[in-house]
Amino acid sequence: MNNFQQILEMGQQVQARMSQLQTELGQKTVSVSTGGGMVTATADGRGKLRTLKIDPSVVQAGDVEMLEDLVIAAVNEVQNRANELYEGEMRKLSGGLQMPFNLPGL
Repeated sequence: MNNFQQILEMGQQVQARMSQLQTELGQKTVSVSTGGGMVTATADGRGKLRTLKIDPSVVQAGDVEMLEDLVIAAVNEVQNRANELYEGEMRKLSGGLQMPFNLPGL
């Protein structure tokens, strides 16, 4: 019965840490520029796009296809970096857990 209590307590600790991590990730940002800085995308640590800046010269050039490609590339890359940030934070979180015993699959 003691192990069951430990599992419940550990679950509560993990839940509290996950909630705190989600809040922290919402406050962190990652940014990516494409096309030599023509398009810059910024996302929070959860991958939500926060800003998208487009250099006016891209619009003036009238090359819509290039602009579309730059936007897609910037958004994809910023989401990849946000995912890397998330995974890094999750590794830190899971590395700090103190398991009183081994659970299969964890």
